[in-house]
Amino acid sequence: MEGVGLFQNVTGSIENYLKALVGNALENIAAARGKSLPEGFSAEIERPKREGQGDRATSAAMQLAKSMAASPKDLAAEVVAALTKAAKAGGLVDKIEVAGPGFINFFLSKKWLQNVIRGVLSAGEYGSSNTGAGRRVQVEFVSANPTGPLHIGHGRGAAVGDVLANLLSFTGWKAEREYYINDAGLQMEILGRSTQARYFELQGRSELAPFPENGYKGDYIYGLAQDAIKREKDRFLFEALGKSLPWFKRFAGEAILHGIRRDMEDFGVRFDVWFSESSLYERNLVSEAMKHLKRRDYAFEADGAVWFKTSDFADDQDRVLIRNSGVPTYFASDIAYHKEKFDRGFDRVIDIWGADHHGYIPRMKAGVEAIGRKPEDLDILLIQFVNLVRDGVQVPMSTRSGQFVPLRDVLDEVGVDATRYFFLTRRSDSQLDFDLELAKRQSNDNPVYYVQYAHARICSVMRELRERGGNLPAAFDVSPSVFEDEEARELTDCLAVFPGEMEIASRDLAPHAITTYASNLAGRFHAFYNANRILGEAAPIEAGRLLLTEAARVVLARCLALLGVSAPERM
Repeated sequence: MEGVGLFQNVTGSIENYLKALVGNALENIAAARGKSLPEGFSAEIERPKREGQGDRATSAAMQLAKSMAASPKDLAAEVVAALTKAAKAGGLVDKIEVAGPGFINFFLSKKWLQNVIRGVLSAGEYGSSNTGAGRRVQVEFVSANPTGPLHIGHGRGAAVGDVLANLLSFTGWKAEREYYINDAGLQMEILGRSTQARYFELQGRSELAPFPENGYKGDYIYGLAQDAIKREKDRFLFEALGKSLPWFKRFAGEAILHGIRRDMEDFGVRFDVWFSESSLYERNLVSEAMKHLKRRDYAFEADGAVWFKTSDFADDQDRVLIRNSGVPTYFASDIAYHKEKFDRGFDRVIDIWGADHHGYIPRMKAGVEAIGRKPEDLDILLIQFVNLVRDGVQVPMSTRSGQFVPLRDVLDEVGVDATRYFFLTRRSDSQLDFDLELAKRQSNDNPVYYVQYAHARICSVMRELRERGGNLPAAFDVSPSVFEDEEARELTDCLAVFPGEMEIASRDLAPHAITTYASNLAGRFHAFYNANRILGEAAPIEAGRLLLTEAARVVLARCLALLGVSAPERM
């Protein structure tokens, strides 16, 4: 049927349809005046903020009036005159009018609303697109040092990274998830010494291995030491500290990494690759990357050290890559790691870092450019801090003092669904207050409950339909009379913008936009449900409302799937 294909993906959205109509009309008007449209001009189509101003609007006439030597209202009237016949021929627009100082408002037809529902129910994966065109993108996230359990800040990064990968896959990218194991630095040495010291302390011989001043003080270190005693008894009491230290370092690191893997799996995050920093050195990749930079004249030797010419990339000074002691800096291994990523064939790399790494972004982009890639091939998202609130009191978090709140504790208290959803309710670079009591509350004040309840409510309607011996009507059996109801129109329009919203979210690397959309969709459905009886109406109305309800369920379920949150059928 005509128009159904308009809503299979964002490239065929009503916005693009109207944009093409307006653009064509403006080009013809400009040509008739002996003028041309400004280079790169595109008529933006928006949803009016006030009722009565149509379903879509454009300010294109106001933007071009001066260059067309016309008043905005006159130009808008000329555009409307040119559009009316073409728009009505498609059957998707009922009325076009000039408003205010020169806005052009579009009132969409019931036929368009019918086609939205048909599009949702007939599409294999409504809302998806092929923007990525199968290009490979790597999303590297969490990547916490294996020196302690994951805390809620890591959890937010995990949710953002995982859902971003889902979103990119949904929009045509071939996305891979990666965890970078920082297992080659000083922190692993400190972890080993901390565990070794607690081992001797529990054996009553703390004088043999005093706890390091900068050691990790959390209770989990005692747990590691107790496990070491169970496994090795007292054998290290009779060995030199230097000889046993590598064992403690390896034992503690492996145990913590095992816990991290378990936490991520229980949180619904599965990485395609766990990449060890140590492997960069084992495979001589750091040295090879330094040679590569020298060949490209971006690295040089001075004062016994190897330097990167960051001053060539608007940095205020050059940066050390290899110290005069021969020890590489983190920057050197990071450049080697990113070179290795691109050597694996990724077209695009996305790193998700803590907000405290903000100043490192220009340097890392410079490193990527120096190895021969475009700086835009690397995107970096920052994760701001999470303020965990318990009974109105903010809980402090510090891995050194041992006062941090493990992600595991939050998962156990409020569940995976609420934790993931709450982490994604705001932009990743905005601070987030995580209210534990709200996350556990079964009420409409709880955003995840509100969305899941909408899905469960629809499932309840469908169960009742089956209990009455009925079945869901055919997708094309949508009576236009359904859209006499304003709530039905609003709900359908909300479904229509889903592909475009997901496309924008993917483009902007903004997975939080999914929760924003899902909450809006749930609200539209609850309003529709409260204002209308679905079952027991006249056949055409019942059929149309059932199909609209099922379309809402399909899109709600898709949102929840992208978020990695369950879509319950009963609540």
